[in-house]
Amino acid sequence: MNNPSRFIFAFPAATMTDNKNSRVSSRRKPKQARSNDLVSAILQAAIQVLAKEGARRFTTTRVAERAGVSVGSIYQYFPNKASILFRLQSDEWHQTSAMLSEILQDAAKPPLERLRTLVHAFVRSECEEAEVRTALADAAPLYRDAPEAVETRASGDQMFRAFIDEALPTATDAERTLASGLVMDTLSSVGQQFSQEPRTDDEITSYAGALADMLCAYLAGVAPQNAARKVKRSVRGSPG
Repeated sequence: MNNPSRFIFAFPAATMTDNKNSRVSSRRKPKQARSNDLVSAILQAAIQVLAKEGARRFTTTRVAERAGVSVGSIYQYFPNKASILFRLQSDEWHQTSAMLSEILQDAAKPPLERLRTLVHAFVRSECEEAEVRTALADAAPLYRDAPEAVETRASGDQMFRAFIDEALPTATDAERTLASGLVMDTLSSVGQQFSQEPRTDDEITSYAGALADMLCAYLAGVAPQNAARKVKRSVRGSPG
């Protein structure tokens, strides 16, 4: 689960922990408008440096030069480059997960319709943000084992598992676990691979539609099998 796009997918808004001893936590949170502007400038500069130089050449010095501020100003808010990269990843989780979580939790629509909408949104997001996401994937070893990242992955797994529980009410716990992991891993892997090359709007729509067809067919096939199994158990248990 080292691919950041795996745990950006459908996650509830990820939050930075308040643990001051964490390697990737922000050193302090801006409280004034001026401080907010400075942090925004640092993060915008970080995105530009990351896209241009890649994770291996990403340094706080380059970010400071791009932002037009001193390295000391950066260290007021970010203790190291890992904390900057994690903040970029965290902000991406916030932006994308809010949309995806809303899709999965829309109880007014059937589960498979929600999954189809989710696939289209996820694939498009992967393609639109491919350049920065690829660089963040290279930087993942710097923060993927940090408490904040572990917590975010766990909460995301729980949220998608809740959706699978709703979509497959008659399945066993093991079957739901398998279905949840299979759908998430497929979305993550396929989305990452597909977004490695520039894609047209029509290509994205067609590909996402085919992927949605496949995943919806899988869940639709699992549901009847478990319903039939439940009926058989009921018949066997009835008095003869």
